Amino acid sequence: MVQEGTFRSIWGPRLLSILRIVTGLLFLLHGSQKLFGFPIATPQPIPAFSLPWFAGIIEFFGGVLVAIGLLTRPVAFLLSGEMATAYFMAHAPSSFFPLVNHGELAVFYCFVFLYFAVEGGGVWSVDHALRSRSAT
Repeated sequence: MVQEGTFRSIWGPRLLSILRIVTGLLFLLHGSQKLFGFPIATPQPIPAFSLPWFAGIIEFFGGVLVAIGLLTRPVAFLLSGEMATAYFMAHAPSSFFPLVNHGELAVFYCFVFLYFAVEGGGVWSVDHALRSRSAT
């Protein structure tokens, strides 16, 4: 039987990295949709230098940085704030309940990014590789 402490110490940092990679890749798609119309265009074009355009910049490049695990903590903190702002600006005015106002994804991203801001990128991240290199 595998001891729980050993299992957790081996797989916890790896699963943190997998969660970070998947979250970053999914999140960058929100930015690529706004900026490039990929993988599906937004219903209406987004004008350059508008609030949704800046959100697209943050989402695309922030998603890339989170996915590769570079500057994970500060970028994740920024993205958490962006999602909180998006929730309160775009979703909360229509209803208190996230399921009703279609804001559950914004809430979810907000708290997952807040978790990354505290925990970092895990063992499979550029941040970890840079720390390991500087420690030797």
